[in-house]
Amino acid sequence: MTLDDIPGVMEIETRSFPTPWSESSFRYELLENPYASLFVVRRRDPATVIAFACVWVVDQEIKVNNIAVHPDWRCRGVGRRLLQHLIDFGRNQGCREMTLEVRPSNEAGLALYGGAGFARIGRRKQYYTDTHEDAIIMGLPIDPGADE
Repeated sequence: MTLDDIPGVMEIETRSFPTPWSESSFRYELLENPYASLFVVRRRDPATVIAFACVWVVDQEIKVNNIAVHPDWRCRGVGRRLLQHLIDFGRNQGCREMTLEVRPSNEAGLALYGGAGFARIGRRKQYYTDTHEDAIIMGLPIDPGADE
């Protein structure tokens, strides 16, 4: 992701989440957070952002903070391929585990993560401040030496 991608990312963010991140949050992650790595998927013609992800790599863990696909591009395998890229990125960084939080009401997210091998490993009570919905914590062991 570059600064030029932020307007496209913001469109996806606001269309995907009830409490979207701000533009300044993405700028901070991109420019100032040494643990953050941000990725986009672009269409070639015209060059537009159709998906994005923000992860943190800390020690041997990669944490998915944010992943979303533009509504017009959902159910086409974009999210699955982006998630696999994140897993591969984590493996290349020497990570042994990937974690994330997901709303119990996010059936598409639960299906995506479950299909990639994530398991439910915990719950954060009233994690989401907008609805007070719990978060399901999901984890995926990563073998840093494996080539998948």
